[in-house]
Amino acid sequence: MEVAVVSGLSGAGRSTAAKCLEDLGWFVVDNLPPELIATMVELGAQARGAITKVAVVMDVRSRAFTDDLASVIKDLDARGYKPRVLFLEATDAVLVRRFEAVRRSHPMQGDGRLADGITAERRLLSPLREEADLVLDTSALSVHDLRAKIEDAFGSEASTQTRVTVLSFGYKYGLPMDSDLVMDVRFLPNPFWIPELREHTGLDTEVRNYVLTQEGAEEFLDRYHQLLRLIGAGYKREGKRYLTLAVGCTGGKHRSVAISEELAQRLSKEDGMAVKVVHRDLGRE
Repeated sequence: MEVAVVSGLSGAGRSTAAKCLEDLGWFVVDNLPPELIATMVELGAQARGAITKVAVVMDVRSRAFTDDLASVIKDLDARGYKPRVLFLEATDAVLVRRFEAVRRSHPMQGDGRLADGITAERRLLSPLREEADLVLDTSALSVHDLRAKIEDAFGSEASTQTRVTVLSFGYKYGLPMDSDLVMDVRFLPNPFWIPELREHTGLDTEVRNYVLTQEGAEEFLDRYHQLLRLIGAGYKREGKRYLTLAVGCTGGKHRSVAISEELAQRLSKEDGMAVKVVHRDLGRE
């Protein structure tokens, strides 16, 4: 069981950090009182592998329990969980600008000024900052920069991969609603009109060989593969971890299936990509 405690100044990026950890496969609990952290971790440990990473996000809403946090961390450490503490901060000027942009008051502002609330929170959380394993100043970081740093610190190789679904379909059954990119392979000759291939599918060797040896097929695959490398790298920089690539022919039985299988095989050899193939309309004819 891996355990992380995420805290820091309001407006410094805790919500972004929490979402990033969720994307990395962590079970994230927001605003849990420190005295309940050990209980939460124990429950996760009893989940028989269903929960292996627990992250607790804390802010000044839990200030009544702040004095107990140090002892809770020591208790978890004694139990062998060795929690990592991530503390997010930013300069006063940046925090003021962020609060003004969203037109919200600071949780510790009360009847005073925004700057007073920031100062009070910084003072309250200073002991926790001293205990942190990783302190990130987000003043000059974009959302994508912050995600990248958290992925480096808390992500595994598998959790940071781009998950690619190559989905074959037939145009006569409609476009897939969840597709990010659509490839139309109806420019290739249709095996449907070859009597000995009609009853076979793109999963069969005879159809696959027929489709992939057609004029333009190899060049199309090579160039689209190169394009997907660029797109995949861009998606990763932007923090997008899921890509659905739809490959369509008329009925979703021959050409789209063969091309999807070949393209998935090529993509699976790329670093940072986890690829699966789905044939939506195979068997409908």
